[in-house]
Amino acid sequence: MTATSFASAPLSDLSDNRNGTKHKVLVALFTGVPLLALAAAVPFAWGWALGWSDIVIAAVFYFLSAGGITIGYHRYFTHGSFKVGRPMRVFLAVCGSLAVEGPVLNWVADHRRHHKFSDKEGDPHSPWKYGDGAVALFKGLVWSHYGWLYANKATNVDKYAKDLKNDPDLRRVHNSFGLIVAGTFLLPAAIGGLVTMSWAGFFTALFWAGLVRVSLVQHVTWSINSICHTFGDTPFASRDQARNVWWLAIPSLGESWHNLHHADPTAARHGVLKGQVDISARTIWIFEKLGLAWDVRWPSRERLDAKRA
Repeated sequence: MTATSFASAPLSDLSDNRNGTKHKVLVALFTGVPLLALAAAVPFAWGWALGWSDIVIAAVFYFLSAGGITIGYHRYFTHGSFKVGRPMRVFLAVCGSLAVEGPVLNWVADHRRHHKFSDKEGDPHSPWKYGDGAVALFKGLVWSHYGWLYANKATNVDKYAKDLKNDPDLRRVHNSFGLIVAGTFLLPAAIGGLVTMSWAGFFTALFWAGLVRVSLVQHVTWSINSICHTFGDTPFASRDQARNVWWLAIPSLGESWHNLHHADPTAARHGVLKGQVDISARTIWIFEKLGLAWDVRWPSRERLDAKRA
């Protein structure tokens, strides 16, 4: 990797519409407020405001929203690693929206563009954007983890996600993103209030299973963009800097086995070596056994051997 910085993305890869002040304020609001809640979590937990109901509700919604990203937005919608029917298709799109990482069409367009230009000019969030010196890499990590969300122009959905845009069900989910965002906070709060039959249960569930959970899911996802393209091992040959980071495997539901993913992007399983836990792949396996998913692209031993670094 040379020390020269990337140029801007080709114009055809970007939307004609600018991400104006409204967009940037919404990004700051829906990523900043959960982050502030996460920062407050430790001292807040030291007191009385954390119960078993909060932990259980947060865990359930963490799996739904994080799995909606890893299984739905990523492995299914972006890469077509398996097939599902219409109800599951809508369910996965809604679950991915619960993570508040953007509507499904925009997320998929960004990620397909990332794979096309991974760690090269045109990649929307490479940590190598400014070069490979210490200062440049620090700037790149900040950019790839969070700064890229404030880019002046979005990825062109018509170029990168036209197939999904043509699906009326996905357009409806995409256009309902604001309502789903409201639900990702209010639904766990309502459950917490009903379980405890108290306003205290409502507000503690809103905090833990809403704000803190969303922030955790977001920063784990963004760590795949930043950390997993900078640090870690590379047992498989890929054309970019994608790495495996073992300590992110469980919170990312298997996404941090990122090296194999970039070596074989359509594979439904990313953690393929001994000891590599991949919760998303196991969930897809369960879907397959239940008849909810089919034509799953499991990596074969021969294919893996051919991709060894």
